[in-house]
Amino acid sequence: MRPAVEAEKVGIPGVVVTTTGFTTIAKAVAKAEGMAGLRIAEYPGAVGVHAESLVVENVTNVLFNRIVEGLTQPIDGEAVQAPGSTRRANEIIHEGSLEEVNEHFRSREWTDALPIIPPTIERVEAFLRHTDRAPDEVIAVLPQANLAAVPWNIAANAVMAGCRPDAMPLLIAAVEAIAENDYNLNNIGSTWGVLPFLLVNGPAIKKMGIESGGQLISRGANPAIGRALGLIIKNIAGYKLGRNYMGTFGYPLCFTLAENEEECPWDPYHVEHGFAKEDSTVTAGATVTWGWPPAIYGTPDKTAAQSALEFLSIEITKKPCLARFAERGPKGFRNMITILLAPPIAKSLAAAGYTKQRIREYLSEHARVPFRELEFLLKYGHSEAFTIADAVKLGVYPEEYLVKPDELVRVVPSPETIHIVVCGDPHRNRAMVLWGGYVNPVTRKMDLR
Repeated sequence: MRPAVEAEKVGIPGVVVTTTGFTTIAKAVAKAEGMAGLRIAEYPGAVGVHAESLVVENVTNVLFNRIVEGLTQPIDGEAVQAPGSTRRANEIIHEGSLEEVNEHFRSREWTDALPIIPPTIERVEAFLRHTDRAPDEVIAVLPQANLAAVPWNIAANAVMAGCRPDAMPLLIAAVEAIAENDYNLNNIGSTWGVLPFLLVNGPAIKKMGIESGGQLISRGANPAIGRALGLIIKNIAGYKLGRNYMGTFGYPLCFTLAENEEECPWDPYHVEHGFAKEDSTVTAGATVTWGWPPAIYGTPDKTAAQSALEFLSIEITKKPCLARFAERGPKGFRNMITILLAPPIAKSLAAAGYTKQRIREYLSEHARVPFRELEFLLKYGHSEAFTIADAVKLGVYPEEYLVKPDELVRVVPSPETIHIVVCGDPHRNRAMVLWGGYVNPVTRKMDLR
């Protein structure tokens, strides 16, 4: 998509080929890149499961004609919304009862289909008292809608989500984080179902009442802050369900969690990433997975720490799309794994002499699958239908992958791919592995008043 946009900008005509279901997101990406009328030729249906005869028929009788039509007609001159444009901040858009306001917002796709708190001027102003930033100061311009995120509209979405006003500094920092190129907000609309989340560290955890213990994503200030992130992504970044936010099976609500720094036997996450312990930070991440959290036990012949390392080595091979996760190098796919460790597991690892770095190195070395398994996943679960040999030639897999069918290959690109957070029930031996898909974590410091 983006190469076609850049080609058009320098006068080289092109047509983007999509399949049914991807045309709307292709148009949204093109518009975000400044080429709203980009030529698109749609192949009808899900080509990956079509018989070869049907593929030939559709290409010959449908797709070819659409490509020719696209190349022989002038590009549509549909206007592109200027980056940074906003509504008037204090504009009153509707008056009525709680039910009428909710219906008005819902009908315009400004909600997550749940009831919202009306963002009145008085409520928004209560949030603005928790920041020194001017109400109309541009914090960031968020793709794909290219709208300006300013304190006023950030606060409006926070009010709608049910946040407390003191969450304002956190949400401003979160917006700064998701706007970074490294975060890759422009690609979260995948049919995978990429779900953004926030990790909080530092004094803000207690100040804002953010939970780090059991059931943490569902308690304290956490659910409302997570919901606010989702509304910001919907209303400012412009990701609309089924239009350019295409999770095949839908999405749970965005969530927020905090690290349990008091129970963490190592430096907390933000200190590990260069911040002072007294700093309050928010890390924007994402996950495509939220599944079974294994319970890890020690036995007379194996310590809990060794069990945890071996269990996590297996979990890492089960949670991501391995064909993508295993990529590396300048042409490869960028990845991240976040491992949530309940305090008892973290303490057992620390007592056995494992630092976070040693854990990363162990998992990077021991998370392996047979060649034949990775080959199958790459060939039949990947849109390009590559073989491992093809991927090695392209430079996205290392030469060490050229082994016999039953030999094991390492799937973690590097130890730095793995992020470790201590949180959750302090009395349980659980762990959770989250894979970020297209997204990489970005951490920003909060400006607490």
